[in-house]
Amino acid sequence: MKKFLLCTDLDRTLIPNGAAPESPAARECFARLVGRTEIALAYVTGRHRALIEQAISEFDLPQPDFVIADVGTSIYQISPSGWELWGGWDARIGSDWQGSKHEGLRHLLAVFPALCLQEQEKQSRHKLSFYVPLELNTQELLGEIDERLKYEDIKANLIWSVDEEAGLGLLDILPASASKLHAIQFLIQQQNFRPENTTFVGDSGNDLDVLMSDIPAVLVANAGAEVKSLVADANKRTLYIAKGGYLGMNGNYSAGILEGVAHYWPEVDTWLRGKN
Repeated sequence: MKKFLLCTDLDRTLIPNGAAPESPAARECFARLVGRTEIALAYVTGRHRALIEQAISEFDLPQPDFVIADVGTSIYQISPSGWELWGGWDARIGSDWQGSKHEGLRHLLAVFPALCLQEQEKQSRHKLSFYVPLELNTQELLGEIDERLKYEDIKANLIWSVDEEAGLGLLDILPASASKLHAIQFLIQQQNFRPENTTFVGDSGNDLDVLMSDIPAVLVANAGAEVKSLVADANKRTLYIAKGGYLGMNGNYSAGILEGVAHYWPEVDTWLRGKN
């Protein structure tokens, strides 16, 4: 039996918590699809575990098989007995920070007054997160931060995205080896999935590393104009942008997920149309 790995972001991708309307019954259709034994479901998100569990309850989301949390810095396998954190991933990414702790990195970056530390629950062992005013020269700031970290021999991955509703920039500082892309690749390798039978779906700046990679990916129709502009020159063979119209749905959120996976996997289109 062919096994598919469906990886999806949560906020404004599967979860309809943006300004765009959700297609009626799209989430229910999504739940039926991922309930099939042929599909393994992974949530790939910037949220930490407690917020993921809250979202699953609040929005009645299907229980996943895997969770990549904290913007790729944590991987969990989910079973009836609970959530199992993958220590192997934690060990792989930890060396990039040269043993520096969360507090040490925060102190190192205190020279940048524009950085406003996000709430404690949005931090994790290998994720340091800040709010940044949008009126700043973002590229200049990120360059200066990167230079400061390299001077201390700290290998970091700077993930920039925008919360359009709040009007704030979001900066996540991770170990260089940690990202949504690297975590998905690790999951594929560890669980022996085939890359061509894997699809990722996202909507925002912290999804760009996967959206622009060679992993088949989908950008939902409700993605912001900035992200759509950034992926304009992406490989059209490995990035599908949902347009709406598939099965009468609008391409937003879970409707975009369904449209995208049906584009890549003919079997899914057959299942969704009730032919099998």
